[in-house]
Amino acid sequence: MPLKKLVLSLQFGDIPHAHRHRQALARHVVTRCIRHALAHDGEITVRIVGEAEGLALNQSYRGQTHATNVLTFDYAHDPVVADLVLCASVVAREAREQGKTLRQHYAHLLVHGTLHAQGWDHETSTTDALAMEAKEVDILHALGVPNPYA
Repeated sequence: MPLKKLVLSLQFGDIPHAHRHRQALARHVVTRCIRHALAHDGEITVRIVGEAEGLALNQSYRGQTHATNVLTFDYAHDPVVADLVLCASVVAREAREQGKTLRQHYAHLLVHGTLHAQGWDHETSTTDALAMEAKEVDILHALGVPNPYA
């Protein structure tokens, strides 16, 4: 099955160690991760943010008092139109704690966020969570990324 078309905007906010994140998120890598997760053509903006911006967005849109690894703002499903916001410091910390490379963890979160942008939701039920997890594992396998849940 051919990969879907993607119009990608890749943005980097003011983040510490920006070179490490830019290296892990080369445009072709981001494009490949997202295209493998798309069921329809898409237009997606990926923004890498610092802790303060991540916290402000998570507070505003989810009522949470901490920055999270990825926030998905989906506007349409066919074609897929969405914004993915990833907090660089949270992603780096989680990658270290989980013994993953930064690129592997970003790949997982890009796939995860892209699935959310298409209506997948792991918070609705255990069945939905297991289905989404299985889909992520299949996509990541195709990308050569180890199972993040193993």
